[in-house]
Amino acid sequence: QVYPVESGGGLVQPGGSLRLSCAASGSIFSISAMGWYRQAPGMERELVAVIISSGSTNYGDSVKGRFTISRDNAKNTVYLQMNSLKPEDTAVYFCKAGIRTSSENPHALLWGQGTQVTVSS
Repeated sequence: QVYPVESGGGLVQPGGSLRLSCAASGSIFSISAMGWYRQAPGMERELVAVIISSGSTNYGDSVKGRFTISRDNAKNTVYLQMNSLKPEDTAVYFCKAGIRTSSENPHALLWGQGTQVTVSS
């Protein structure tokens, strides 16, 4: 069974930094897009950043200039470097990846379990 697993969340003070990681494990043929989404209490899940296999990226407006997404294709891993964190960045951060387990299967969009990020003094 293939699934993404997030790590790196925690508590950080305003203005601080955190780096999230998401590794896809299992039998993987290829991965298309990998991205980060977040959901705060009472809010809808929103796009944070996404990166496709070529390296092209897209960011949500609220994180542009502060967050950077990157990926290591050899490790099937995507990273989210978060700088200048604000209390409003507090949320559960989810990884989503388009994973293909064989050449005969299409890419399946799979979510991780999420990791909590809390920005507070």
